[in-house]
Amino acid sequence: MAGTTVSGIGSNIDTQAIVKSLVDSERAPKQTQINNQTLKATTSLSSIGKIQAALDAFRGALDNMKTTASFSGLSGTSSDEKVATVTTGNGAAAGNFSLLVTQLATASKISSKVFAGGASSVVNAGAVPSTLSIKQGSDTFDVSIPAGATLQQVRDSINSQYANQGLSANILTDANGSRMVLTSNKTGVGSDLTLSGNSGLETGTSILTTPQNAKYTLDGVAMESKSNSIADAVSGITLKLTGVSPVPSGGGAATPTTITVSADTTTLKSSVKGFVDTYNALIKAANTETQVTTNADGSLTTGALTGDASLRSLLSSVRTELNAMGGTGQMKSLAQFGVETDQKTGLLSIDDKVFSAAAKTNAADINGIFSGDTGLLARMKSATDTFAQKTTGVFAARSASLSDSLNDLKKQQDSLDARMASLQTSLTAKYTAMDSLVARLRAQSDSIMTTLNALNNPKDS
Repeated sequence: MAGTTVSGIGSNIDTQAIVKSLVDSERAPKQTQINNQTLKATTSLSSIGKIQAALDAFRGALDNMKTTASFSGLSGTSSDEKVATVTTGNGAAAGNFSLLVTQLATASKISSKVFAGGASSVVNAGAVPSTLSIKQGSDTFDVSIPAGATLQQVRDSINSQYANQGLSANILTDANGSRMVLTSNKTGVGSDLTLSGNSGLETGTSILTTPQNAKYTLDGVAMESKSNSIADAVSGITLKLTGVSPVPSGGGAATPTTITVSADTTTLKSSVKGFVDTYNALIKAANTETQVTTNADGSLTTGALTGDASLRSLLSSVRTELNAMGGTGQMKSLAQFGVETDQKTGLLSIDDKVFSAAAKTNAADINGIFSGDTGLLARMKSATDTFAQKTTGVFAARSASLSDSLNDLKKQQDSLDARMASLQTSLTAKYTAMDSLVARLRAQSDSIMTTLNALNNPKDS
């Protein structure tokens, strides 16, 4: 037939096609099994990875929400942010405070002697390294100064080693030369910087600024702080002092700043919405991996994790905590604040009217529901611990098992390929031998027929 490849020269039979058909027939059942199992494992591994990512994001958001005080329903304001700013935290209560700042906390600042040669002046003219020791309180910072090191190099060495510990070195230059100035981000009495060692920089130093405490009065009570950030003067409130209270241009007493802590339902609702969005992101990820799709022909396509026991257990755990009662106020559930659950999708939404009415009289109850060691945020974090652990968690173990399965399937594929290659070699050899035998038989047949024809055809007389 036209287009037919005949590989058996002796037999005129396409032995290559026969060998291929036999090998393919032998391969097909196992290959189909490997392909199906590989596709299922790969799809499941990908889906579990997406759930793990969504769960990690959910837990990270819970941690972030736990560190803020936005669920308290309170916010702080300052009447003069040039004097102080205010933030509220756990334990804050509504109220007003009068703040008068008379002195800001300052850091120690010292200067080396002047080097007439400028920043390139050699500090260590000796042949061996020397040491500069910078001491602040109980802390000592040693700087090795190599032979031939310049003032600029010493400055760079200090900043590269100790900038993350609050030390800062700079060089000031004028007509007389250059000097190195050291300061620290630590403020308050007792944070003085001193120099010692054998570098030569410790001699001839001068004090530019002596550290001092912040001084202020809060509701008429005189107070001091080593730092300009004050977190313990009023429970749940952090004050950041930014300047000294102003004195009227005509003279007289300084003008106090009013610190106000009051209810803020806008921030409270934003925080609740943030939780709702975070929760919904996890539920949407789960819905995507478990959804069942109806095809055009009426058949159904299920998600990779449809009916997955581990995912059902995770969702059950978070929903149990979501619906649990919590807090010490009159309202102990999110449903009482208008947080509703869609029965079909499991997603949350907020009924604005219900929330506004509840927050107007019971805003503080929200904090009790969400915050604390037994609050919703902590309980949900705890409920998802066994699923989210990096190496021993439920989903981590599932991922490891699926990866092992894929590795085993790869080995099965390699074994199948090797076995089929061996079978093809064996069959090819057998059919080649058959073809050669047929060729010899045909040759013998042709020879016999020629002889017979000669006998049956008498020679001319």
